[in-house]
Amino acid sequence: MIRLFLAIDGGNSKTDVVLADTTGTVLGYARGPGSSPHHLGLAGSIELLDDLVAKAVGGGSLPVDSGPVDRADVFLAGADLPVEVEQLTAAVAARGWAHHCAVDNDTFALLRAGVDTADAATGAVAVVCGAGINCVGRTGDGRSVRFPSLGDITGDWGGGQHLAQLALWHAARGEDGRGPVTALTAAVAQHFGRVSAEDVGIGLHLGEIARGRVDELTRVLFDVAAAGDAVARSVLDQQADEIVAFARVAITKLELAATDVPVVLGGGILRAGWELLEPRIAAGVAAVAPRARLTFVDDAPVVGAALSALDALGAPEAAHVAIRQAVRDAARS
Repeated sequence: MIRLFLAIDGGNSKTDVVLADTTGTVLGYARGPGSSPHHLGLAGSIELLDDLVAKAVGGGSLPVDSGPVDRADVFLAGADLPVEVEQLTAAVAARGWAHHCAVDNDTFALLRAGVDTADAATGAVAVVCGAGINCVGRTGDGRSVRFPSLGDITGDWGGGQHLAQLALWHAARGEDGRGPVTALTAAVAQHFGRVSAEDVGIGLHLGEIARGRVDELTRVLFDVAAAGDAVARSVLDQQADEIVAFARVAITKLELAATDVPVVLGGGILRAGWELLEPRIAAGVAAVAPRARLTFVDDAPVVGAALSALDALGAPEAAHVAIRQAVRDAARS
């Protein structure tokens, strides 16, 4: 019997909702802005998701009032603490999208997107580095590792927003002499059309430059590092080391150091700077788990949400293969 499900991945910057069936066929798709409850609140997050579910169902081959589907697998940025997962699970269930729902952190969607069915059954570790940074790990016997991932208050370092701030910080200090000379100084000033890094800081303070534009400096940092600047390069080296630190802890706690554990990597920062970050990450992971397999995921994490639903519904392997391409096609259309 063919069964229907919803796969949802809600990140900090975008949210994908897929309506599909257990043959691996996508029946509806919707994309919207970020849905993290850390930014929107619980009610705002659920309201946004509800709108996108209606669009995915209404834009597909089912009527909007067709009733609940069999299952909804929902992975959200901001579902970090057990209490947050419980609250979100209750709120999703109350919407009545599906007869059964499963809710967890969006890093688990990345993990599932980066492994095949056999690896999903044995264990893997995933590190996401996008606007922020997070890591999860899971074994076939049900053990898992996760982190609060609440920013600097829980020891986190890096992610796109932090890297952008560091680019500006180093540009200012390199200019006035408190830090080493760096090409970031001229690059930051040029990016904002200002004469100096100090002028950029003043423009931000006075509101002449929108604070949100600081995030644009992540790309500047990568460009300056690629050109050989030592300061910019050192920032990216530390980012690579932080990614390794997450993986090391997860691998060690799950006792996977002697195995060929897949280490799944994804997120906007890794997509933007894979060539600069990958060699140091690979060396660092190999020092912990020599047989580990590094996997960079370019698929949207909602693929992992769909695969998770297919796992739970007992769909055949052919459906798992089909859903990857079907989601890619839906996202491009």
